[in-house]
Amino acid sequence: MQTATSPRFIRAYRILFAALALAAVITQFVQSVIILHRPPLNFFSYFTFQSNLFAAGVLAWLAIFPGRRSDWIRGAAVLYMLITGAVYNLLLAGLHAQLQTTIPWTNATLHTLMPVVLLLDWLIDPPTARLPFRQALLRWMIYPYLWLAYTLVRGPLAGWYPYPFLNPAQPGGGLTVAAYCVGISLGTFAAIWLVLLLGRRVRLLVS
Repeated sequence: MQTATSPRFIRAYRILFAALALAAVITQFVQSVIILHRPPLNFFSYFTFQSNLFAAGVLAWLAIFPGRRSDWIRGAAVLYMLITGAVYNLLLAGLHAQLQTTIPWTNATLHTLMPVVLLLDWLIDPPTARLPFRQALLRWMIYPYLWLAYTLVRGPLAGWYPYPFLNPAQPGGGLTVAAYCVGISLGTFAAIWLVLLLGRRVRLLVS
């Protein structure tokens, strides 16, 4: 008899939510790029779409190749989705048109549902070994900082920023942008600690 946390159940929900996230991104791409003729590079420059595509890929990989897992990659997917959900709900809620998530179900899927799914997956199937905080900090922060550097360099060249808090044209200019970046970085450090702590506690409970 299959239990709620059996391998078959885990593979099934991973495939389901990977497909749902991919469908949400594709649907919004069609709306934004094909129908509204917005630049495709702008679309794929959003952290939201990148993190959801990464999360969908991780879930699909784990479902298809459960024996070839990497808790470092899984943890990164969890962290990036938590960043997506937290930044949206704290700073960006209501800016659907500017964020190119104008379709209600895609917006809810990408910004709210998938962050919850990735965190629950981390708890249902916790990491098999202890992940040190310092290594997690070094490994998992590479992508967000590369994305930030790309965004700040491309912004003035393209005359476009994916998120208003990164636009130096806002009141306060570059200092306001720097303050947001520092604040989000500190929040991310706390999220890394939380992801590791939850994974460690659950692993000890089930071991």
